[in-house]
Amino acid sequence: MSKKILFKNFDWVLFAVVGLLISFGLLTIYSTAFAETDAKGNKAISQAVFAALGFILVFVFAKIDYRVFRKFTGLFYVIMIALLLVVEFAGSNVLGATRWINLGFFQLQPSEVAKIISIIILAKYFSDHNEEMWRVKHIIISGIYIIIPVLMVAKQPDLGTAIVIFSIWLGMLFVSNVKRSTLIKMAGIGLAILPLMWFTLHDYQKNRILTLFSPDADVLGKGWNVEQANIAIGSGQFFGRGFGYGSQSHLNFLPMQHTDFAFAVLAEEMGFLGSVILIGLYFLLLYRVLAIAKSSRDSFGMFIATGTAVMFFVHIFVNIGMNIRLMPATGIPLPFISAGGTAILINLAAIGILESIYSRHKKIDF
Repeated sequence: MSKKILFKNFDWVLFAVVGLLISFGLLTIYSTAFAETDAKGNKAISQAVFAALGFILVFVFAKIDYRVFRKFTGLFYVIMIALLLVVEFAGSNVLGATRWINLGFFQLQPSEVAKIISIIILAKYFSDHNEEMWRVKHIIISGIYIIIPVLMVAKQPDLGTAIVIFSIWLGMLFVSNVKRSTLIKMAGIGLAILPLMWFTLHDYQKNRILTLFSPDADVLGKGWNVEQANIAIGSGQFFGRGFGYGSQSHLNFLPMQHTDFAFAVLAEEMGFLGSVILIGLYFLLLYRVLAIAKSSRDSFGMFIATGTAVMFFVHIFVNIGMNIRLMPATGIPLPFISAGGTAILINLAAIGILESIYSRHKKIDF
């Protein structure tokens, strides 16, 4: 595809929305490091570098015909499992979790890579068997593909990311030709076994769930993080306290300011108005991704776009939900806002693949 055709068929609305979201993120992360005197310690600088590299990935993946990924799904799956195994045996431990591979210049988080690879693998399987997805065996086989990385990620432990990957499978399954009666039966089985999952959780995960239902039981201990996030969001009122003037974040009452609770920082400093603008941008992001899924010229592209929409939606819903005490704290980052090198690279690579699907949605041979 020539550059002229690529840019002519580029979804500039999607690109602009992502650019605005990243700008919001950089401002938020910079604000959390506002008092730092060492420029090298400013996480915003690191995030800006990864964002710049990510934008290069957008154009690289937009240029590549997304259909070629069908040929390499087997290799992708091996790479995904291999990376997760490296984490298992030689990963870096941070705050009790082993989720990263220390490359010296960069902390790679394979669970983030697993998300996009899972989307591509499932997209191929669903598109290859879409006419027969009503058969239970295809549901089981597609589930086996995904349950292995889900269990490996959950063991790190990273239950939040495991839930995201599992949700991607459910979302893509929902838009396939699977029978609705089968989905209802699956939902019933899932609800039946859900209470049993309680006994598989770590103590800190159980505490997070208990804190959700009893937030005032231990506000100085287990409920501290969520309590401070709520105070920060409430103190922002309508217009916010102003950039760099968030008391909860700058006085270090609010933990994980640049990652899990970046939304609380943004809400405190930009207020209800800034929060509404951010959520509006997310709605537009999801709308454009779903529009790409609908306009895709083949089912493979449709499933990739659908899986990506599910990935973004779960991240947005769970992260904002835990900030406003609607969901338990899970450590799921807010797309394009929370700091994280691997996350922003993978998210922007996903945007590039979406642009590839969009630029080829017309029946033209490139």
